[in-house]
Amino acid sequence: MMLFVGSESFFFLALILSYIYYSRKGGQLSTTAGNLDIFKTSIFSILLFSSSLTIYLADLGIRRSNRKMLMFWLGATIFLGTIFIIGQGVEYSRLFKQNITISRNVFSSAFFTLTGFHGLHVVTGLIVLAIILFLIVSGRFRHLENQALRSASIYWHFVDAVWVAVFSVVYIGSLL
Repeated sequence: MMLFVGSESFFFLALILSYIYYSRKGGQLSTTAGNLDIFKTSIFSILLFSSSLTIYLADLGIRRSNRKMLMFWLGATIFLGTIFIIGQGVEYSRLFKQNITISRNVFSSAFFTLTGFHGLHVVTGLIVLAIILFLIVSGRFRHLENQALRSASIYWHFVDAVWVAVFSVVYIGSLL
């Protein structure tokens, strides 16, 4: 998992650098960036950042052999991640209604590519976490759950850390 996360880090670094390069014209951020809803995205971002704590608590539950704690916090992580994805969908929908699509300009192309690729990673993480939770609840997942959850936890922390960078560059950067 660490090797995979390392390789994905380079890919996200390239996307973030591309976003920075292509989102600016003449040294200024595209005027399209002014249409981003920083307030709502901040709220959804806080929920995603909180999911790093909940996945940690799920991992703590497994270390303490406390299945109820594990299932509760794993469910909370899935819930928070799902709310974040819904928030991104709301942001995309609002932008589409303003005719801001991936093909509108270079800024929007860079924006949708970067945030969409991150969203894909969140959805992938949610699917993995849901499968792990299902297997734990069904009783079919006893011996490997520690390593599976640990790997999923590393991935989830990576997804959260990437969003810190993306949110900082895209949303906070649009204020500067």
